[in-house]
Amino acid sequence: MDAAVDIAKVSADIILLEKNLLVLDDGVVEGRRVFANVLKYIRTGASSNFGNMFSVLGASAWLRFLPMAPIQLLANNLRYDISQTAIPTDHVDAQYLERPRRWEIGDITRFMLTLGPLSSVFDHATFGLMYFVLRADAPALAPLFQTGWFVESLLSQTLVLHVIRTLRTPWFESRASMALTMTSIAICLVGIALPCSPIGPALGLVPLPLVFWPLLAVLVATYLGLANVVKHWCRRSYGAP
Repeated sequence: MDAAVDIAKVSADIILLEKNLLVLDDGVVEGRRVFANVLKYIRTGASSNFGNMFSVLGASAWLRFLPMAPIQLLANNLRYDISQTAIPTDHVDAQYLERPRRWEIGDITRFMLTLGPLSSVFDHATFGLMYFVLRADAPALAPLFQTGWFVESLLSQTLVLHVIRTLRTPWFESRASMALTMTSIAICLVGIALPCSPIGPALGLVPLPLVFWPLLAVLVATYLGLANVVKHWCRRSYGAP
């Protein structure tokens, strides 16, 4: 205790400022919660970046222009990173806090190698939508193609965090914290509005046709549904009982 003699405090590993052993319990639970939220960030970032690498490589093999301009990529990553700043406030499922978890780099790698390619599949589906359906197939129409992937990439990366953050069904059985929810909504709305905003031309973004939006909704919803299935398949990565 803090009121102990000096020699006892010097030799102690932990000094309690309150005469209440429940402080130790609170500290253990908080440590497990922090560890869980750190893993959420790592899993989301690693899988998204790994998938984007395949998307860029695949698109570069057959496109005559860049799938996304450098300034667009930076803007996309900046907004995505802003959405991740609320992860420390997020809730953690009670079952995850029941026992201590270990740092398993193999589990993270397995999760990255599974969910990353899945996100790349839907990136390529977006490429097909822009190239074959909306006919953005020439260098002169590169801004339209790039805008389509910019919006799809931002929405899918932001929303998939809500799937990855819990082993349960997202939004229904387990909800994110209010801060994380509001941040995600704000980033998605910014991504949707940006092509039509005054800032859009400076980033090389152009307004998207109306037919793009319902098709995008189907793509993103399908991706989130399959990501939830893959998440359960990789449940060992969550240290689930």
